Amino acid sequence: MNNFKPTNEERRFKAHVSIFGTTQLHLRNPFIIAWWSAAFPGFGHLLLSKYLRGYTLFLWEILINVMTKLNLAMVYSFTGNFEMAKEVVEPRWFLLYIPVYLFAIWDSYRTAVDLNKVFLLAERENADFNSYSIGAFEINYLDKRRPSMAVLWSLFMPGMGQLYIHRVATGTFSLIWMIVFVYFSNVLIAIHLLFLGDIPQATQVLNPQWLLFIPSLYGFAIYDSYVNTVENNKLFESEQRKFLSENYQQYRVKIPSKQ
Repeated sequence: MNNFKPTNEERRFKAHVSIFGTTQLHLRNPFIIAWWSAAFPGFGHLLLSKYLRGYTLFLWEILINVMTKLNLAMVYSFTGNFEMAKEVVEPRWFLLYIPVYLFAIWDSYRTAVDLNKVFLLAERENADFNSYSIGAFEINYLDKRRPSMAVLWSLFMPGMGQLYIHRVATGTFSLIWMIVFVYFSNVLIAIHLLFLGDIPQATQVLNPQWLLFIPSLYGFAIYDSYVNTVENNKLFESEQRKFLSENYQQYRVKIPSKQ
């Protein structure tokens, strides 16, 4: 249940608080957004809170990358084994990869530019928005959080930093896929063997096709949680400033001067 009812006079809102998270507009660098889309299609759109498009591109990247064996080919290329890299790549899937990859970069850049313009209009209008939401399963409200704590929890496990700032959808999505990547990459088995001193076996047991997904997810989780914590704090201060100004600024406190 929200404590806010929009009117027909309000065209744009800076934010929306729901039980699933806080979605807000703020200025973003389009080149940074495009870079994240290049690092992993879908991440740029998730940073823009374009969740349906971001999840679709993310799942597409996993499917095509695995079927193409692109990560495995990259590992062979990095180690100088170019002939083996050519052999493992599946061309029937690889040709599907390029157009959607380029679209993800272009569309995230274009959307970031457009949303920056929308934010400037919404900031000028400064319309009221709901700052508190309560439902049968969750409660969400604007509050100030520590960016360093969001980064710390993301370092422990991608997704927990987002849960700390109540980005439930992105946090749950990141946690689930981190489990998938860790399981299929055998990274925990490799760490166990490394502790036992069996370095050759630890290296051999790793699955590089799935292992190369993990650094991108870690980097995205850290960056996303940090940026959104900072912007949520700004949004909280902006909402508080407007509320106090509209409800209490008319009351002038007269401080008697000392004679």
